[in-house]
Amino acid sequence: MRQLSFPFLAMLLMVAGGPAEAEQQVLNIYNWSDYIAPNTIPDFEKATGIKVNYDTYDSNETLEAKLAAGNSGYDLVGPTLTPFLAHQVKGGFYQVLDKSKLPNYVHLNKDLLARMAVFDKDNAHAIPWMTGTVAIGYIAEKVKQLMPDAPVDSLRMIFDPEILAKFKDCGIAMLDSPTDVFPGALNYLGLDPDSQKPEDLQKAAELLMKVRPFIRKFDSSEYINDLANGDVCLAWGYSSDINLARRRAKEAGKGVTVVTSLPKEGTARYIDTLAMPADAPHPDAAYKFLNYIMDPKVIADTVNTIYVESGNGDAAPFIKPEILSDPAIYPPAEQEKKIFAISTSTAEIDRLRTRLWTKVKTGH
Repeated sequence: MRQLSFPFLAMLLMVAGGPAEAEQQVLNIYNWSDYIAPNTIPDFEKATGIKVNYDTYDSNETLEAKLAAGNSGYDLVGPTLTPFLAHQVKGGFYQVLDKSKLPNYVHLNKDLLARMAVFDKDNAHAIPWMTGTVAIGYIAEKVKQLMPDAPVDSLRMIFDPEILAKFKDCGIAMLDSPTDVFPGALNYLGLDPDSQKPEDLQKAAELLMKVRPFIRKFDSSEYINDLANGDVCLAWGYSSDINLARRRAKEAGKGVTVVTSLPKEGTARYIDTLAMPADAPHPDAAYKFLNYIMDPKVIADTVNTIYVESGNGDAAPFIKPEILSDPAIYPPAEQEKKIFAISTSTAEIDRLRTRLWTKVKTGH
């Protein structure tokens, strides 16, 4: 039998060890855009030697389509708790987390974990990443000029056609997500914001068709810079995004003052999570990242960058005081009472909502 030369044998050993080595060296993450501190990934790579491929999306619908297709190649993804994570867990999209590999789990916010456990028993599949609300964002100077008595703390600012008509020319943006728009419209109509009655959804769609002529764009990411630059003056968006636009506008120093406002009638709270797909190719690397970002100091960097409440209960000492005292980020108790969650719905209702949303966006 011909003997293998040492170089050839070494090469075979390297190939044989490839998968195990790759397990430790690669991590693929799919998360929301503009949702992490710029130093977090480089610092993690430096600390662990793991190469991170970090891709972004701007809607839960985009993430769900990617996961539903299978073989996404991602090790960690960032679904919103309800209704997305809740029904994705039922669908077997995610693997159960081994919390013995997550010593920093003890730092997580107990209240958020309790809320999540209602939809993910024993918090088996996900950890809380960030939480916020669907909110009104507006440019103070333009609103004052066009309508000094504008109801900026009310859902009327977004869903009253007569009011939106006044701001059409300066630009209005609305989230491209029926899950985040229909509840606000239902609430404005005095209906259950979590209603799954077809007739209620139809009423919400009819209302949205009335405001449709005044909406410049349906978008879930570009509106951040649009607000910061003054390219739009009003938006129905995520509080974390609007707060980020507020900070960018201030840093730019061009006389644009972005304001985040929670409607007095109430609004939806979202809890964005991190979960590991069932077919994650690099689970060990994923556990290392999960544990890393649950360090209070590490997650505080992201909070201080994007101005949002994190899922970490012990990060407060490392967070800027102006963030902790901001009612748009940490709503006062009276406002919190009016903040609601959206539950999962049937596939039939999901299809109906999607059809109605398509009609709203196209305008016919």
